[in-house]
Amino acid sequence: MMTNMARSIELGVEFWNDSCRLGELADAVANGAVGATSNPVIVYAAVESDQETWLPVLDRLIGDHPDDTEDTLAWRLIGEVGARAAAILEPVHARTQGAKGYLSVQVNPKYYRSTRLMVEHGRELAVLAPNIAIKCPATAEGVAAMEQLTALGININATVSFTVAQSLAVAEAVERGLDAAEKSGVDMARMHPYVTIMSGRVFDQCKRERDALGTPLDDETLGWSGIAVFKRAWELYQERGYRSTLLCAAYRSQLQWSELVGPAVIQSIPHPWWTGFNAAEVDVGRTIDTPVDPTILAALTEHSADFRRAYEPDGLDPQDFVRYGGAYHTLHQFLGGYADYLGFIRGRMLQQLT
Repeated sequence: MMTNMARSIELGVEFWNDSCRLGELADAVANGAVGATSNPVIVYAAVESDQETWLPVLDRLIGDHPDDTEDTLAWRLIGEVGARAAAILEPVHARTQGAKGYLSVQVNPKYYRSTRLMVEHGRELAVLAPNIAIKCPATAEGVAAMEQLTALGININATVSFTVAQSLAVAEAVERGLDAAEKSGVDMARMHPYVTIMSGRVFDQCKRERDALGTPLDDETLGWSGIAVFKRAWELYQERGYRSTLLCAAYRSQLQWSELVGPAVIQSIPHPWWTGFNAAEVDVGRTIDTPVDPTILAALTEHSADFRRAYEPDGLDPQDFVRYGGAYHTLHQFLGGYADYLGFIRGRMLQQLT
């Protein structure tokens, strides 16, 4: 029998594995996945879960580069993990002639305020493999960086992105970048930009707002917030003919899969979630263009200012992207996770001195 994920793929969804753990990624590709994502936190988790594979690699890097700081060694290890993960996806990349099979690799989260540093780091990471897409946060500075990277012929994937306004700003920047790339002779057949909406983190933010203000929204209603945002962005992308593809991430419920099925949708799903979806008793059908219940949408609009900011195309100005609550909490988490990863590298470096 066809699995639920296979049925989703048949209906147009591109399925990605939301991790670069090698075993999980290989299993995902065997089940139809055509992409994967990483960032320093995800790489740290991959290394910790498979120390038999990765500690000898880290020890070799420490020994081969005695002048390196912990930051430099951390990125050398990210490069090693990224190259191995990209190799698992390379057959997909080759089979689709470069249309699919990409691994997203995120620039240093410390660079979120600097367009220049994001572009420089993105260019360095892009050479890890032919099937790399560079993740930058959808801050005003990150949007500018993604335009420049696109113009250089480098595929991008927006992250720290929660709102229709962010998705439109990135899409417009990418359009300008693609036009510049074409004028400079870039092979446009290999250009496949992605724009993430962290749908589950929209729910998280609206829930924080509800808990702080005591608004009358239950979790079931709030669970539709990120879905409504994604559907509205998808509708605008189809109307305007953007060449970027929207990607759903940060899963919190089955609805984020079952309600976002259709063409021009990427779902980047953690391994435990997509294996659970495969076991779910759901009649999988095209749902991406099915409107959210008007009663639910009206309740969200009336009682949640953060939902309105996320849902309306003009809900945020670019300078306010970084000030949106979801962005604050996500950047704080990414930066904290990066610090933990550096602590892990530091500890291994010091062990070699004893």
